[in-house]
Parts: sequence; structure tokens; C-alpha cells
Amino acid sequence: MSVVVDGLEGLRVPEELSARVPAEQRGPGRGRDDVRLLVSRGEAVSHHAFRELPALLRAGDVLVVNTSPTLAAAVDGRLGPEPGGEPVVVHFSTRGDDGRWAVELRSPEPSGSTRPRAGGPAGAVVRLPGGGRLALAGPLTPGSGRLWWARAYGDVPGLLGRYGRPIRYGYTERDQPLSAYQTVFARPSPDGGGSAEMPSAGRPFTAGLVAELAARGVWIAPLSLHTGVASAEAHEPPYPERFEVPAATAALVNAARATGGRVIAVGTTVVRALESAAVAGPTGAGASARAGRGWTDLVVTPARGVRVVDGLLTGLHEPEASHLLMLEAVAGRAALRSAYAAAVRDRYLWHEFGDVHLLLPEEKGHRVRCGSNSG
Repeated sequence: MSVVVDGLEGLRVPEELSARVPAEQRGPGRGRDDVRLLVSRGEAVSHHAFRELPALLRAGDVLVVNTSPTLAAAVDGRLGPEPGGEPVVVHFSTRGDDGRWAVELRSPEPSGSTRPRAGGPAGAVVRLPGGGRLALAGPLTPGSGRLWWARAYGDVPGLLGRYGRPIRYGYTERDQPLSAYQTVFARPSPDGGGSAEMPSAGRPFTAGLVAELAARGVWIAPLSLHTGVASAEAHEPPYPERFEVPAATAALVNAARATGGRVIAVGTTVVRALESAAVAGPTGAGASARAGRGWTDLVVTPARGVRVVDGLLTGLHEPEASHLLMLEAVAGRAALRSAYAAAVRDRYLWHEFGDVHLLLPEEKGHRVRCGSNSG
């Protein structure tokens, strides 16, 4: 799927706008919430510190958050027969219902990051630390060799716990501990599952900020979607992912919509999960959220639109990223074009440790107070 957002085709994000370390490592006394917040209401843009978020929401709004924990999903391995073999880094993406894992094999870089490599070959064995093995079966999707199904021999959660590290891409400066990739909302999964990559929109939240939101009457509603390995270079649409929307969250979303509250998704993963469980109402009636669990292959596009999500808090995405289709579905093309031009002009930071973007419904006659321009 190609991404076509009018006005973004020529947008280039300078390399120096990549966030290379977490916010709390950029200076003394800084915390996770020391990032900037770009706010869009239609084509109107305002600049804030993330700590101003409670003042930008209202009593009765619902923030829906992803509680999936981040896994130490990158493990070193060797492809081929002993001794030696090609060094590879295995990114464990998603565990299938049949026990197999979707994995991405990448080539290690001297800097500690990785670069893409061709997938496979079928039938090859990857030797893992501690005596583990992966047997490659075939591509997850015919015609795309990035992710492959593999049969794991050994305890994969145990392997990740002992030898794994968080997935890291070349724009970051150095390896970080797994704790740097856990959000304040993360909760352990009973089966040891989790996300291959951090649900990063929730990263700037702190316990103190959550308490302030609650004091102002903003509800926090949980769900889970275990994210797979992103297509960092090719910008492919997301693959099927496992999700669960609890009945209590669906009820809270529906109650907010019935009483004038806004449903704000914290991250594109939340939009995917909520919209996967949404059901259209009778003719003339709005859609509603419902409880649901399982696998979703939904790709939210402007043509499909959104049914129960009113706004979105998300990071800043590459101009070619498939996620931009979802942002356009939530806020419209003009809002996206205006926001991304402002983000580059005002030197916002990109990627999982970067600044964040709040897309809110346009309100006629509503004047937005412009806050701090630094975070």
C-alpha cells in the first residue's frame, strides 16, 4: 500500500530531527514528559509542552491506552550449519496460534543497530543462544520476504528474558534498557506475550500526569494490542496483530460518546483495536464500541474512516509511513498537511523517543491557547 497524502510528497525530515535518546537523558532534571506537544484542530496548530495535556482535555473525555508490555524482542543468532554461519539479529514479531513465530532476520551493524536483509531461505536453521533453534518455514505474506514464519525449538519467552534486548534502529544513539521502552500503562500478559516494539504514544505519560488527568475528570480506559515488528524502511501496512478490548472499556467509550465526551486514542495501535471492535449502528444511528478479542488485519484508511475514535495522540511519522493514512482518516488531509509542515519548521523530534502530536476535532469558535514552545 502506498501512502499518498497531498502536500506531504515533498516533505523531508532532516536527520538531526531524529530523537536519538529518551527525553530523560537529554539533560539534568528532565523526565519522560519533557517532550513537546503539537496540537491540531483542523488546520489550526498550537505548540505546547506535554505537561499541558490535562488542560487541553475536558471532563468526560476518555483516553484509551494500550497496556501491552514491550518485549526484549531482538536476539543475536547464526544462520546456517555449525561452525560459524552468517551472523543475524532475530526480531521476534508475533506468536501465531499454532505456536510458530513471525520473525524478521536483520544484519548486525558495528554500531549495535541493524540493517535489512533478504528473508529466508526456507528450511534454514537459525542457532540461538542457550541452545535454542529456529527453523524457517516461509514468508508470512506471499510476495513479501521481510517477515517469515519459523518454528521455535525452546522456550521463547525465557530466551527473550535471558538473551533479548529491545529492538533498536539506526537513528538511536545506543542501546537502552528494557525499562526505557515500557510505558506507565504496561501490564504483564498472563501468557508472557507483548509487543515487539513499544506502543510509543504512551511513553511520555507519568504517574503524576495520569493522576492530574483523573483529577480533572478525564477517564483512562485500557485495552491491549500486541504490536508486531514495524517496517522501518519499506513502510508496509501493519500485519495482523492480536488485540483485546475489555467490556468495561467499550462501555466507557459508549458512555462518553452518549454524553458529549471525546474518545482520544493514545496511539495508532489503540485506533486499530477500537475500530476493529466497533460495530455500525442502525441507519441514522452512530456506531458503538464493543468488547472483542482475537486477531485484526484492519488497516484504517481515509476511505474506510473511523467510527468511534474522535481524536488521536501519536508520535510523528515518516512522510512515507502507512500510519499517515490512519491520521488522515481521523483528522483529514488539510490538518495533517498543516501539522507536519509546522513540525518540520519548528524542529519537533521524530520517532519513539521524540515529540508527540495531538489531533483533536475542530471546534467552531474555539480559541486554542498557545502554550510553551519547548518541552
